[in-house]
Amino acid sequence: MKKILMVIDMQNDFIDGALGTKEAEKIVSGVVRVVNEFEGEVIFTRDTHSENYLETLEGRKLPVKHCIKGTEGWEICDELKDTEAYRNGRIIDKVTFGSDSLAEIMKNEKPDEVYMTGLCTDICVISNAMLIRAFSPETDITVYENCCAGVSPETHRNALEAMKVCQVNVQTF
Repeated sequence: MKKILMVIDMQNDFIDGALGTKEAEKIVSGVVRVVNEFEGEVIFTRDTHSENYLETLEGRKLPVKHCIKGTEGWEICDELKDTEAYRNGRIIDKVTFGSDSLAEIMKNEKPDEVYMTGLCTDICVISNAMLIRAFSPETDITVYENCCAGVSPETHRNALEAMKVCQVNVQTF
């Protein structure tokens, strides 16, 4: 049975940087615990933008420079970089909410189970959950609600409810 843990965008800019929130700061230790206890492959994603971010469609709609490749804000948080799973895992850089590389992994590897943690529930977590659902429809997907945070508590809850409707399991770790 192939199991994958997706750690979505646990980057400094989303935790305590340009787009950080108190809710994001609160989940770091839980995400580290999930990563350390997970028995299977761990894949980390990094939101990755260039200096011209504000000229992109996303940048015009969210005019806050963040996760610029090579900056401290782009880096995965130190607590996760210190894990064996990070040192041995795959890292996917993605230029938008979902990842075409993740779609390829799902199509080619067809994991039995995918577990998800990370930021932001209402943008990148939900986008990648739906991408996994689309490209690997028989994969059982679980999102750990207490190891995710959204732009706000309300949008976090809304995203979790939307994922439930799309047959994504939502549970606590």
